[in-house]
Amino acid sequence: MGSRCFAFGYRYDEKRGVKLKTVEIVVDEKAVQMPRFKDGDVVPVSVAFEEMELREQLRKLRAKWDPQLKVWFVPYRLIRGTELESRITAK
Repeated sequence: MGSRCFAFGYRYDEKRGVKLKTVEIVVDEKAVQMPRFKDGDVVPVSVAFEEMELREQLRKLRAKWDPQLKVWFVPYRLIRGTELESRITAK
C-alpha cells in the first residue's frame, strides 16, 4: 500500500453478513516537540531565597525542599504552565 499506509484491519457488518477490509492512511505529518516531563514526574525547581512569593507558592503545593541541593522538588503537573515551570533545573 506504499509508505503512507498506516494500518489496516477488518470490520464485520453483521446486518449484511460481510467482512470489510479497512485501510488507514497518513494524510498529514508534522514534527512535534515531545514534552520533557510527564505529569507524574517530580522535578527540581530553583528559586532564590529572596523570592518569597515563589517560595510560598511551592510551600502551598507541598513541594519538598532539599537543603543539600538547594532546590525544591514538586510534581510537574502542579507547575505546568506556571512561572515555576521555567525554573526547572537539571539537578
